[in-house]
Amino acid sequence: MGKLDGKVAIVTGAGRGIGVEYAKVLAEEGAMVTVSDIVDPTTTVNIIKQAGGEAMGIECDVTKPDQIESMVSKTVEAYGKLDIMVTNAALFADLQQKSFLEIDEAEWDRVMQVNTRGVFSCVKAAVPEMKKNGYGKIVNIASGTVFKGTPMLLHYVSSKGAQVAFTRALAREVGDDGITVNCIAPGLTMSEKVIDDDQWIAVKDGNTASRAIKREQVPEDLIGTLVFFASSDSDFITGQTLVVDGGSAMH
Repeated sequence: MGKLDGKVAIVTGAGRGIGVEYAKVLAEEGAMVTVSDIVDPTTTVNIIKQAGGEAMGIECDVTKPDQIESMVSKTVEAYGKLDIMVTNAALFADLQQKSFLEIDEAEWDRVMQVNTRGVFSCVKAAVPEMKKNGYGKIVNIASGTVFKGTPMLLHYVSSKGAQVAFTRALAREVGDDGITVNCIAPGLTMSEKVIDDDQWIAVKDGNTASRAIKREQVPEDLIGTLVFFASSDSDFITGQTLVVDGGSAMH
């Protein structure tokens, strides 16, 4: 018996990076998972199915509300309901570290459009389905940078700080509907995009040295927290942000 047997989940940004691990562990715990990404999610779906799980892939741009509505509708049509929404899609690894003076307004707006409005649009589409059953789990993804004031990524850190505030305020709006809203704040995680990028490799040693547990963070370090927030184990916990970074930012 898995912790999520019979549950239905959507994970955005699950075609690559940490999102792949999120989708995999939800399926391993018994959930039926919609794997969503702006890139082809087929590889993630195949990984889940080969391991005996249930999943389907939907290409979805979280800046397009009509595509999000379609994703939710297709999920409910296929699986009958929606219990869990993991709003993982975000711009991070493709951003260049730079002074805020070098960030133009178009880049700022793009980060906010994906990392904040995209989350809003996903939740707005998911909550009505959760309300039908009087139960739901929304798991947002912030960042440990919010609590450290990390420089050279002002747009990213600001967008992730918004997730903490969003989580707290939304939790109060949907609590009476049986829906919890919580947030994970990862540290710098060695996903395939980070491992292959010289700018992140250049800072990883300093980042690791700042931790109480002095090793690199890997995607698997986050899955226990995700399952906790997605399962009934956290039914009386809402509006919270848990930093998972080996003790770099102690929140």
